[in-house]
Amino acid sequence: MNKEYKKILAAIARTRLAVVGDSMVDRFLWGTVDRISPEAPVPVVRIQRETAKLGGAANVAANIRALGAGVVLCGVCGRDAVADQMEQLLLEKGMDAGAMTRCGDRPTTVKTRILAHNQQVVRTDHELSAPIDEETGAAVLAAIEGAGRLDGIVLSDYGKGVLTPEVLREVIALGHELGVPVVVDPKQGDFSQYRGVTSLTPNQKETEQACTTTISDAAGLREAGRRLLDRTGAEAVLVTRGEEGMALFEKGGAEHHLPTQATRVFDVTGAGDTVIAVYTAALAAGADFAAAAVLANHAAGLAVRELGTAAVSAEQLAAVLEQEDPT
Repeated sequence: MNKEYKKILAAIARTRLAVVGDSMVDRFLWGTVDRISPEAPVPVVRIQRETAKLGGAANVAANIRALGAGVVLCGVCGRDAVADQMEQLLLEKGMDAGAMTRCGDRPTTVKTRILAHNQQVVRTDHELSAPIDEETGAAVLAAIEGAGRLDGIVLSDYGKGVLTPEVLREVIALGHELGVPVVVDPKQGDFSQYRGVTSLTPNQKETEQACTTTISDAAGLREAGRRLLDRTGAEAVLVTRGEEGMALFEKGGAEHHLPTQATRVFDVTGAGDTVIAVYTAALAAGADFAAAAVLANHAAGLAVRELGTAAVSAEQLAAVLEQEDPT
């Protein structure tokens, strides 16, 4: 393994990051189908078991923790059984829900996937995506400010209402005050709301929507990347492109294109969470944007091999890097 990457992985274990954004639980109901309902032309799924994983910002935190770094998760959940389940899942991953704000008038976001013979039949979402109110936003900000030492901040925006303009503005300002990288995984909308972040990790579809264009060639991709840099004032933009890999555009003009590392794709759910977790943790550990992107690209290749969200460990990442370059 390249000595530079080995050094970065070792340094990541000494960092501590905050993840701010929309946390959720991904629930899976597994079963079989052997008949069609007599009530409607839909399959009848006989449920055999249920599993659950952390999703959204909570999955980003789980990925950071799997790398050996310290992490504090700041966000909003309800006062309900799903929040209790999220807390238990966090504990199982070596984290806690102490910095989460419980809110009585909002349910904890839960996405339930019903699968038959390992194929998804339907998904249900139980959530409230309206922006959090001023009081709840103040509680989220207080949790971040009281989080202690931080070496980096992740903004995980799933459009569920936690990252209001006020919360974004204050967290980005805190990052500047602390002198640490602030990286956002954005959703559709006006990316100018993220102005001041260190970097962004949009996928190609989100990039096209933000730039109101269709990316069909290298020139179009480059133009979109530069437009996002100008619009947000970021130092770098990392565009994830699925089977086309990733493209990194830096403020100073540097450009890097990384081919996909996915040799087998089973499920892309949560791959973006893995990318931003590894990318930000590497930046917090002192890596430059190009090295951080390489590590994130390899981690994404591992994440898509599993069904549902997956947390890639430092050991897994080191092993795949060793295979690529055993020197």
